[in-house]
This record gives sequence, structure tokens and C-alpha cells, in this order.
Amino acid sequence: MKNDEEQTRSLFGISLTSRPKWHQFVICSSGFFFGYLINGICEVNFGGYGWYFTFVQGFVYLALIYLNGFTTKQMVNPWKTYVKLSAVLMGSHGLTKGSLAFLNYPAQIMFKSTKVLPVMIMGAFIPGLRRKYPLHEYVSATLLVVGLILFTLADAQTSPNFSIIGVVMITGALIMDSFLGNLQEAIFTMNPETTQMEMLFCSTVVGLPMLIPPMVLTGELFRAWTSCSQHPYVYGVLVFEAMATFIGQVSVLSLIALFGAATTAMVTTARKAVTLLLSYLLFTKPLTEQHGTGLLLIAMGIILKLLPENDKSQKRASIPLSIKKAEAPSREDNANQLMNEEDDDQEKRPLF
Repeated sequence: MKNDEEQTRSLFGISLTSRPKWHQFVICSSGFFFGYLINGICEVNFGGYGWYFTFVQGFVYLALIYLNGFTTKQMVNPWKTYVKLSAVLMGSHGLTKGSLAFLNYPAQIMFKSTKVLPVMIMGAFIPGLRRKYPLHEYVSATLLVVGLILFTLADAQTSPNFSIIGVVMITGALIMDSFLGNLQEAIFTMNPETTQMEMLFCSTVVGLPMLIPPMVLTGELFRAWTSCSQHPYVYGVLVFEAMATFIGQVSVLSLIALFGAATTAMVTTARKAVTLLLSYLLFTKPLTEQHGTGLLLIAMGIILKLLPENDKSQKRASIPLSIKKAEAPSREDNANQLMNEEDDDQEKRPLF
């Protein structure tokens, strides 16, 4: 968790820096839950043309960023900083949306539920980050993942459909997700002046041209254009979804800047469980033993994540090396101090 005093953070005009940590967490998580709840509903009903839909929604993002008052003059990072980030961002979105043409919803949820584990593992290899997590956080993430998979399978009216093409696409999306959050956190860490709007703007501008080759090579561009021309209302749905997802995206970037990629990945995983649980509470569906087991594991994972760490070791690790060196006397200082003490003792001894 980074020191957020280095940069004033806000979310759509709501100041985050001056608030307690749990206020920041609740505000950012609420924005994310709202945006991606609508995104999930739209993806289930309008999935299939992942690259094309991501391309169209990118322009909606740029319009919303412009309306929020962001300009290129406010950039603090060079454009090259966002090349890798844009590639994995667009690839993740396109593969996730496109996989729904080959996988049913339960199968996709099963794969996406494991996202937090590769994010934590990849954090140790990202330059500028090199993050290591304690064992209990890996156990917490595993409990959360297994619990959500059990709950999803119990909720599924049909068994997961594992198409080879769909599995390859969603696996590729998971690999890119493991880089995505960590690259975003690394940029925030190396340059705390980076804003959420800058990151979303630059990654979208750089990433949009990268979507054209896969659209053309797969023929999706022409199929999607023909289909959407016959059903123009789809564009209205895409704009509505993009507006909601924009809120979710900025909220996720705020979570990453304040709490890190792994915590954010756990929040995104827990969101799926909360969404499924709400559907049971609103539509009064019967809960089975498998649902109960899944909820128990999810609760255990969340509680384990919230347990406080060892304060002494955390404070000791947070002390900069330069301060530690200044606090620790050198061997020469110790030797000089001993010699001075001996001289003082000799001076104090009586002559007779």
C-alpha cells in the first residue's frame, strides 16, 4: 500500500486523500461495483464481437475523458510508458468479450475467478514493482477463488461449456490481466503524479490502433459492422455500457493507486460473488449446501485478507535503508567510543 500523501487522489470530484482508508475503499469499490454490474449484464446479452465492441467503446471513453476536463497538457509520463499497458488492456478486453461467443457464462466465470492468483504471482516480476506477498494472502486468494467457483457451479442451470477456442481466448485474457494491474501499479509507484484520467486516456489512445489488425484478420470488423447496421440499437447499448464501465474503470484505477493490484484483483473477484448473492436475495432462489460451502470459503478468504499484519515487522520494513544506516553506528564509531571511555576512566583514576 503506497503513501497516498504524495499525490492528491479524487474520484469524480470526491476527494479521497483526506479521508480514512476504509472510506477510500468503500467509495472506490462502490463505483467499481456499479459500473461492472451493468457491464456484466450487457456482456451476457450482447457478447460475441469482442474486438469491435471494445473499439467502439474506446471512443466513448475518450469523449467522457474530454468532458471531465483532461487534456494532453496535463500528462506527466511520456507516451512510450503506455505502449505495453495499452497492448495488454485492449487484448484483455477484446479476448474477454470475444470468448463469450465460445464459452457460456459459468465457464467464463470459472476462469476469470482465478485472476487474483496470476496477478499476485506476476507482481514479483514487474520492473519497478517486484512485490512479494505473505503466505496468508495467497491462502486468502485461493479460498476466495475456490469459493466463487463452487458458488458459480451451484448457480449454473447448465454445466460449463469448455470450447477449445473459448478456453484459449479466456486463458490469453487471464495472462494479460496478470500484467495489466501490475503495470498500472508500477506506473503509479514510479510516478505518483500520474492521474487516473491520464492512464485511461493514454492507454485508450495508444491501444485503439492495436485493435484494427485482429478485427481485420479475423473478419470480425465486417461481420460486426453488418450485424450492427441491421440492429442499430446495439450502438445505444454499447454507449450505455461504456458510460457505466467508464465509472468502473476509473474506480479500479483509484483502487490500484491506493491499495495495489492484488487487493484490487480480490475486490473484482469478490464482486462476482456479491452479484450472484444479490440475485438470490432479490429473486428468492433456493440456496443449496454447495452455495453455503462456497459462501463460507469466500467469507474465510475475505476475513483472512482483512487480518492485520505484524506491525513490528511492517514498521521495520518501511524504514528506508539510509535511515537504518544512520541509526546503526559503524565499527569505527564503536571503537572510538570505547577508546574515549578508556581515556575518561584513566583520567578519573587517582594518582596514588
